[in-house]
Amino acid sequence: MSRSDDYAQILSRMIQCETISFFGQEDLTKFEKFHALIHELFPNVFETLTEEVFHGSLLLRWKGTDASLDPALFMSHHDVVEAGGVWKHAPFSGDIAEGKVWGRGTMDTKGNLFGILQAIEELIQEGYVPIRDIYVESACNEETTGEGAAEIAKVLKDRGIHLYFTMDEGGMILPDPIGGANGTFAMIGVGEKCAVDLKFIAKSNGGHASTPGKNTPLVRLGKFMAAADASHIFTVEMEPVIQEMFRRIGPTMKKPLNTLTANIDKTKKLMEAVVPAISPTAAALLRTTLAFTMAGGSDGTNVLPQEAWIVGNMRCSHHQGKKGSIAAITKLAKKYDLTVEILHEHIESPIADYNDPPFKLVEKICHQIYPDVIPAPYLMTGASDSRSFALVCENGIRFAPFLISDQQRNSIHGLDENIDVSSLAPAVDFFKAMMKEL
Repeated sequence: MSRSDDYAQILSRMIQCETISFFGQEDLTKFEKFHALIHELFPNVFETLTEEVFHGSLLLRWKGTDASLDPALFMSHHDVVEAGGVWKHAPFSGDIAEGKVWGRGTMDTKGNLFGILQAIEELIQEGYVPIRDIYVESACNEETTGEGAAEIAKVLKDRGIHLYFTMDEGGMILPDPIGGANGTFAMIGVGEKCAVDLKFIAKSNGGHASTPGKNTPLVRLGKFMAAADASHIFTVEMEPVIQEMFRRIGPTMKKPLNTLTANIDKTKKLMEAVVPAISPTAAALLRTTLAFTMAGGSDGTNVLPQEAWIVGNMRCSHHQGKKGSIAAITKLAKKYDLTVEILHEHIESPIADYNDPPFKLVEKICHQIYPDVIPAPYLMTGASDSRSFALVCENGIRFAPFLISDQQRNSIHGLDENIDVSSLAPAVDFFKAMMKEL
């Protein structure tokens, strides 16, 4: 078998070990089984690196030769989301077919964890010893509470450790990442939007549905949702990193976008008006977004609710921030006599500088391993565990070095998640090169 086929067999076994996480989970048996499996699959890693377990989440340390240098941290969680629906290949089969490994976690993010551990396994076999400490963190609850990463970040802070950079899931290598682009790009995340879950509540005295008054709770909530959907309460602004993204992507775009991006310092305001129309993905890069995801009312078809509610998932832009975004939507909610409750909120994390050495290093290795790919910085609209490590690091990179298709990108948290067998060897080579450069 080829090297890639060998890698596929290892990843397949990791996929077959089901590690779905859910809120309120106390039994860690499935994660302990996964830990035992990776001990078996990567024996050199666990013989050489020190291991600490934090309630099912892992922290490994590969000791370097120069303790004066800040350590680097590579991250990839091992829990996965549920896998309902009808799949082409069973979600925990780990089937290898059609040139792909199939199953929940191949993309999010056991494939990435495989790449990191396999790179270290091979470097140890080659006799390599890092100059600076290299840490590996893998949480068992990234898809739920994020408590594993938060606990480990606090431990590192308490130990007085400052990290050179963190590298977690995020962007990947993909064709045409934004409407109008024509090429293959390594989308390297340098930050992420802060997520907040809000509950909007409408109250009344209730009553019989046969004699409804005006502006009952559900009606008020409906008007509010329509107003929020149509409003401009979330300000549009192009962060410097997004300007840089368009500078790099722009030459592959057609007119007039290529002309606008070529002079983005002068056309920034015009771009802020044009970009949101390209696609929802492009629009989300420039402003806070709010998606309504849950709702509830009375328990009877003929009963007016005394209380009705909806839940909105908000992703806050860096320029408006969490505080400003919450204030803006709360002001609108009050117009419809709604109260607002914050259900969950993530911490805000900084944007890494794409001019700093950590980003330049990732960019350099991308050019080495994928010479025909254009690296570009961007901001994640989703959330990752790396936000927790803002406690001990300013340079949080969000990038997994896999060439993927639109179908594979859409399979994350969806049906038929899979990864190309041919993408595994370049990913291992990428991590090996990164670790050697460190």
